[in-house]
Amino acid sequence: MSSFYEGREVWFFTGSQDLYGEQTLRQVAEQSQEVVRLLNESGVLPAPIVWKPVLKDSEAIRRAMLDASADDRVLGVISWMHTFSPAKMWIRGLEVLSKPLLHLATQANVEIPWDSIDMDFMNLNQAAHGDREYAYILTRLGVARTTVVGHASNPQVGEKVGTWMRAAAGWAATHELRVVRFGDNMRNVAVTEGDKTEAERQLGVSVNTWGVNDLVAAVGAVDESDVDALVSLYEELYDVAEELRKGAPRHECLRYAARQEIAIRSFLDERGAKAFTTNFEDLGALRQLPGLAVQRLMADGYGFGAEGDWKTAVLVRAAKVMGEGLAGGASLMEDYTYNLVPGQELILGAHMLEICPSLTTARPRVEIHPLGIGGKEDPVRMVFDASAGAGVVVALSDMRDRFRLTANVVEVVEPAHPMPKLPVARAMWRPEPDLYTSIEAWLTAGGAHHTVMTTQVGVEVWDQFARIAGMELLVIDESTTARDFHQRVRWNQAYHRLAQGL
Repeated sequence: MSSFYEGREVWFFTGSQDLYGEQTLRQVAEQSQEVVRLLNESGVLPAPIVWKPVLKDSEAIRRAMLDASADDRVLGVISWMHTFSPAKMWIRGLEVLSKPLLHLATQANVEIPWDSIDMDFMNLNQAAHGDREYAYILTRLGVARTTVVGHASNPQVGEKVGTWMRAAAGWAATHELRVVRFGDNMRNVAVTEGDKTEAERQLGVSVNTWGVNDLVAAVGAVDESDVDALVSLYEELYDVAEELRKGAPRHECLRYAARQEIAIRSFLDERGAKAFTTNFEDLGALRQLPGLAVQRLMADGYGFGAEGDWKTAVLVRAAKVMGEGLAGGASLMEDYTYNLVPGQELILGAHMLEICPSLTTARPRVEIHPLGIGGKEDPVRMVFDASAGAGVVVALSDMRDRFRLTANVVEVVEPAHPMPKLPVARAMWRPEPDLYTSIEAWLTAGGAHHTVMTTQVGVEVWDQFARIAGMELLVIDESTTARDFHQRVRWNQAYHRLAQGL
């Protein structure tokens, strides 16, 4: 799959006014171009920033915002008030902007030129109060934005801009996203339900269902030569169990898994879809619950949710886009069981078959084992342990009147002991601030049991994503206490209901 960021860009708008004269405005343009250069050369931005001419009046601002909003290449807009740009000029433009906004509060110089500073310098370098005038109107209009403060040469500024840019990309990805549900969701399960119409209104995602036998037909139409090629690739990339190799008694099971992968990939691509769901209760004439196919599609950037959980499929796709190019991975995850030995408390997460191999740096093993549910043939899957490192698990829940994101900062660890009889991919982690507070807070939030685990981006990116989307986000991290978290849930409920209006 091609890079999501290919051809994407962020526009940089500099605010000023005609009052200062052409010479000063030329300096404004030159210095704002230098800010853009420094940010682009920081090495931490997933997409380039494109400088745009200095904005000096209301109509030019409105037109610039309309152009940015209408251009599918544009992930978002960065604005900086180099001089004093009277904020009433920005009202019409801000009210038509539909892309994410970052307010960069910076200035051209790092240090005050102590020996030479004069009124000419002061007239040119007025960002310190120009940004305050601009921020006032942003706040008065209720414009959602991210504020980054500091000189463009400061590595932390570049990192913060990159974090916002990745969140803006996640927002763009959901607004382009089509999710294919193969069948319905698991019967009698509450949390996998959700308001698909409201999700399209708020996140831009289109979620629709196809009959499982549409996929069965696609599986049956796969060319044998394509299966041959894919099976050969499996044997090149993974440690394939002997019973699945060519000439072995269960080789046809591996070939069927390959057919499923080819069919699902082509089915999604033909419909412009980048995420999908399956359900072990709704397999039609499929011989296996797709396992290996799902794992490999997630590794290629597709979102996935099990048991028809389209909300988690959306999260996985957003996480894939936001983390693209960074070390680590992202995957569907589910808390399965706890290690409650005092001082050794851990969570073991997995799913029946569908954990993405991007979470490991080891070479996965392809195996076949009984599933125990679903009433179908034994499915093929990759088995591995997730690699150790920092991560976050995030869930999306429909709270009836709004969507809620719940995020827990975690540390993925190596398993304390081998698990030779557990034939699935899995991750083990230590949640912050501790297992007991983490679980109590998660249950208080009504966080879903399906999550996306990402070891590529931290909670800061999800915080920016939630701001852009106007969604509730509850974070469980090292500073969380049960008492404060209960209070936060109550206050959040009141705030979000009031924010929606009558």
